[in-house]
Amino acid sequence: MTVLVITNQKGGVGKTTTAISLGAALVGAGQRVLIVDLDPQGNATSGLGVGKEPPNPIYGVLLKEQPLTDSIASTALDRLDLVASGPDMAGAEVELVPMLAREYRLRQALRGASAYDTVIIDCPPSLGLLTINALTAGDAVLIPVQCEYYALEGLAQLLKTIAAVHDRLNDRLEVLGIVLTMEDRRNRLSLQVIDEVRRHFPTLVTRARIPRTVRLAEAPSHGIPISLYEPHSPASQAYDDLARELLARLHKTEPLVVGGAIA
Repeated sequence: MTVLVITNQKGGVGKTTTAISLGAALVGAGQRVLIVDLDPQGNATSGLGVGKEPPNPIYGVLLKEQPLTDSIASTALDRLDLVASGPDMAGAEVELVPMLAREYRLRQALRGASAYDTVIIDCPPSLGLLTINALTAGDAVLIPVQCEYYALEGLAQLLKTIAAVHDRLNDRLEVLGIVLTMEDRRNRLSLQVIDEVRRHFPTLVTRARIPRTVRLAEAPSHGIPISLYEPHSPASQAYDDLARELLARLHKTEPLVVGGAIA
């Protein structure tokens, strides 16, 4: 089982869309996938057509030590399952503070996910205790970066945080890649951002890039991934390409990096 953490402290960069769409693409590659929605906004939960009524399952898993296997919901796509989140997770950061081994709560819980090939954790847009829990539980990190002017803002801090978690809490953790999202090839700014991110992180940026498309934006409102909503769209193809590329990196046919340095 591989635990893949999808994180960026910036909001609106495509984390949840990537979690759902990549999960579906991995299912298409023959894997059984579990998505863990760690964001109090619960966008991955609603985007997969699951309700967000409290108390939500991830709250019970993290705060009440409820078994993960009792908290898993099926989705419209066979072999893609979900641990849902919701608004009552908003106070989880504060509630975790006094708990023993607070950084390891999710890692401990994921021992119950051994039936899956890949667990994808969709993180909130912050570097708080929920994200630290995800990084401590993870094997690899994927960082979505929007093709816009402030793309590089915060990336250095995120990589430092990942390196610190690797050094102090989880020496398995590696950066799998940076995926560029919301690309508009008609826009000169998108091309400039792609060149700039590649110049700063040449070993990290994936070859697959995610285009900005209406169909990709519409899919969550129907509660299904892009692979079901519009399977032949450019975005669906891009996530298929990304899945193949990341599997190659995980199998060590391409280099992994830790905190920006090649591993």
